[in-house]
Amino acid sequence: MIYLDHHATTPTDPRVLEAMLPYFDREFGNAASRTHAFGWRAEAAVEVAREAIARAIGASDPREIVFTSGATESNNLALLGIARAGRSRGDHVVALATEHSSVLEPCEALVREGFSATILPVDRDGRVEPDAVAAAITPRTLLVSAGWANGEIGTLQPIAAIAHACHERGVLLHSDAAQALGKVPVSVDAGVDLLSLTAHKLYGPKGVGALWVRPGRPRVRIEPLFFGGGHEHGLRPGTLPVPLIVGFGRAVEIAVAECEVEAARLLALRERLLARLHDALSGVTLNGHASARLPGNLNLGFADVEADALVASLRDVALSTGSACSSARPEPSHVLVALGLPDATVRSSIRIGLGRTTTTEQIDVVAERIVAAVRSLRAARSSGVRAATRA
Repeated sequence: MIYLDHHATTPTDPRVLEAMLPYFDREFGNAASRTHAFGWRAEAAVEVAREAIARAIGASDPREIVFTSGATESNNLALLGIARAGRSRGDHVVALATEHSSVLEPCEALVREGFSATILPVDRDGRVEPDAVAAAITPRTLLVSAGWANGEIGTLQPIAAIAHACHERGVLLHSDAAQALGKVPVSVDAGVDLLSLTAHKLYGPKGVGALWVRPGRPRVRIEPLFFGGGHEHGLRPGTLPVPLIVGFGRAVEIAVAECEVEAARLLALRERLLARLHDALSGVTLNGHASARLPGNLNLGFADVEADALVASLRDVALSTGSACSSARPEPSHVLVALGLPDATVRSSIRIGLGRTTTTEQIDVVAERIVAAVRSLRAARSSGVRAATRA
């Protein structure tokens, strides 16, 4: 089995697992236990991880990191928390049409609570113009949410320019960087006010993430989603999952340290696969920006092929037709629809996510198998059309 679905999740790096293991048995203390050494050591391990994550994104103070269960919770906390806390000042939020469902669905929830939401269109490459963001902001706007990198088409947004447009108008910017951290440079110096992160997209454990909250801005007030303790500055109550947090911190350290070399390697593999497919097949469409995209991402449409049939025919290759969070739904990808692609292209597109485990040999094997599968499906379709015509 060849795994090419690294945007859905990644295998836990053995170095990460090694760092986590002691905190399941020997160092099992509760980080909130302040009366004995077990708790002190657990708390110290959490703070080491917090410092590593803060350092990786250029945050000035580790206390700006709020641990959550993942980027989905972080996105919900950012949008719902900021909007509800700022209700007396405004009632409007803005998000991009290509955002993850954990951004778009909180926007829908806010609308049901009496807020308004503007969902901005993107261009054919999946990018938004900063001027369009500026035009969408009103005196009642509290927050704009623009993902750093899209998990389906890999497109990178011009975050610094978007932040400038927001701040000129006194509006906060949130960015979901779950797909970006460790794959491309991510820094809060770009101007974001809130940043969502997760561990399992960068070879860390599932079930842990973080929300970075910029200090020093009076308007960055957040109403918590949950109640029941003073953990994480009162923003996220509950016993901290120390092993997961330790793994998160270690995964971030490794990913950031190896980012430049790994990005170059993945880019070369991506271009090798794309070239082989273009050489062997006609009617191959690249969805998303040609260059401003994650190095390990390909989202490709194959003319006269149904994506579901193509994925099903590649039984020994793990890839997908879109986000894992929406794969159980029969609707077409909202991201591809937002690009304005023809319906046939939307239905024919697959997502390929290269990662740390991907090799040149695997790329060559996958290229051969995709070519063979596409040719077979096209031949079957052609035969069916001819038979229907004769009938």
